Amino acid sequence: MSDNSTLTRTGGSLRAVVAGSFGNIMENYDNLVYGYTAATLGKLFFPESDGLVGTLYTFAVFAVGFLMRPLGAITFGHVGDKFGRRIALVVSVLMMGAATTLIGLLPTYESIGVLAPLLLVVLRMVQGFSVAGEWAGSAAFLVEYAPARRRGFFGSFNQVSTAAGFLLASGVVALNSTIFTEAEVLAWAWRIPFLLSALTAVAALWLRYGMAETPAFTEEQEKGATAKSPLKEGLRTEFPSIMRGFGFTMLWTVAYFFFLTYLPTWLADVAGVDPGVARTSNIVGLVVLTVCIASFGALSDRVGRKPLLIAAAAGFLVLSWPVMLLLQNGGVFGVYAGQIVIAVILAMFSGPGPAALSEMFPTKLRYSTMSIGYNFAVMAFGGTAPFIATGAIQLTGSDMSPVVLPIVSAFVTLLVVIGMRETAHRRLH
Repeated sequence: MSDNSTLTRTGGSLRAVVAGSFGNIMENYDNLVYGYTAATLGKLFFPESDGLVGTLYTFAVFAVGFLMRPLGAITFGHVGDKFGRRIALVVSVLMMGAATTLIGLLPTYESIGVLAPLLLVVLRMVQGFSVAGEWAGSAAFLVEYAPARRRGFFGSFNQVSTAAGFLLASGVVALNSTIFTEAEVLAWAWRIPFLLSALTAVAALWLRYGMAETPAFTEEQEKGATAKSPLKEGLRTEFPSIMRGFGFTMLWTVAYFFFLTYLPTWLADVAGVDPGVARTSNIVGLVVLTVCIASFGALSDRVGRKPLLIAAAAGFLVLSWPVMLLLQNGGVFGVYAGQIVIAVILAMFSGPGPAALSEMFPTKLRYSTMSIGYNFAVMAFGGTAPFIATGAIQLTGSDMSPVVLPIVSAFVTLLVVIGMRETAHRRLH
């Protein structure tokens, strides 16, 4: 059966993109709204610490959520490869919405003492577990629905929705701090961005529950070729590809969580940039990133994945240090210019990224194997990036010390990408 006839039978490509993307927006919003409220949460849940140490503790809790990623990857990967992408994605979005809403209902340290940060840790662990099933599932869902020559474009909406989730979280937190005074935010208004998750979770659940399974996975089911034990078979037959996926993801995750999550805090608390400028420039960068991703995904369908991936990795390797200097010393113009430069380079990687990573693995093991490589890298380098960056400044006394993270990760990912085969015009296997 051709791609186009399958798409017609299952309700059309547009619905697939919407269903595959909206839940990803919601889960990334939920995951990142925590990061963007780190300074406020530090005051509410770690009030006995000074400002920077409180932020450090809050980012440590942020990192704890990422420790659950491997368990979530194994669990959702097994479900997704054995029973289907749709059911795994439905459960993932439901768990994430519940955990984020409960964070918005938590009593603070002032009310219940040390139990407050402990409950915060538990809910962050639930968030980490659930989001582990989202990214790989969404990427596989979109790529497997795509016509053969448009996998880069379709897959890019995994990253469009990821960036949109970052953008939505950043925008809601910024708007919240604009509408309400600092005293009101600390008293009660900090809860609003978390409680909004309940609405987005219901919408995502409705979209996904009515969506049919992907054509590629359905074909595997009809042939009786689905894996009985996806994790065991994946580790036995696809371990080299899993390791390539790990290295491939290293720069990707550091770039997102360093430049898009930690950077606003660094600009305001370390570089002395006005907090309003830090937030607004971050939103501008996220808008540029969101707008550019699909174009680079479509371009990769024509010129291949590798040229864009190599250019992006090399760009981070060469430009991370100069851009950080520009952000610190270039005034308001430098802050906006630096954010835009990072956004364009990251879009160049993010556009072809989901398709390139999905194409490394066979359909019957794609969810499991891609989840393992991706989520272990995110655990190691994503959630820890803000924490390590904050700790590096305290340890070294150098405001520029955190930039070592994106430089080293860019070098590793560049080597991996150079060694990859081009998969843009190959048939999914």
